[in-house]
Order: sequence, then C-alpha cells, then structure tokens
Amino acid sequence: MSVDTETVLRIASLARIAMSEEEAERLKPDLNDILGFVEQLGEVDTSGVEPLSVVIENHTRMREDVVTDGDKRDDILANAPVAEHGFFGVPKVIE
Repeated sequence: MSVDTETVLRIASLARIAMSEEEAERLKPDLNDILGFVEQLGEVDTSGVEPLSVVIENHTRMREDVVTDGDKRDDILANAPVAEHGFFGVPKVIE
C-alpha cells in the first residue's frame, strides 16, 4: 500500500492540520515507510504466541486503608474566613 499526496492532504484535513502541497510531498515518504513497516509486522507468525495486555507483569501493591491524620477538622476550619456547622462557609451564588 502506498500513500499519494492527495491522501496525505485528506488525512491532514481530517486531523484538522493545515498543510501545504510541499509539506505533504515531504511527509509522503515517511508515511509510506511507516505503512511498509506495519505490513512487515503483519507477516510475522504469531500463531503460538498468547495475546498480552501488558509486556511486564505488574501487581497492584495494596496497603491497608487506615486514616492516619484525621480528627483535625477544627484545626483546618480555624484557617477559614467563615465556618458554619463544621463546614467551610461560602457565599450564596444561586438565588
């Protein structure tokens, strides 16, 4: 499969990229090289290879969910300009 200048300009238009004919001409060989590499990948025999979602096996490290710095509401609200009923007081924005 090869890409011509018209196709490059069409792709640029779909991607909302402004591109001149000269820029499209310069980009055409690069796109053709990329497509050639993708075609080579399609020729590789992967019939005995199990599909992977990740290359390196990662395990999520879990920690115990414990509150370590709680019970400081009064200290935090001491910095607030207005505090009401244990919450930050804010001006009314909807009437």
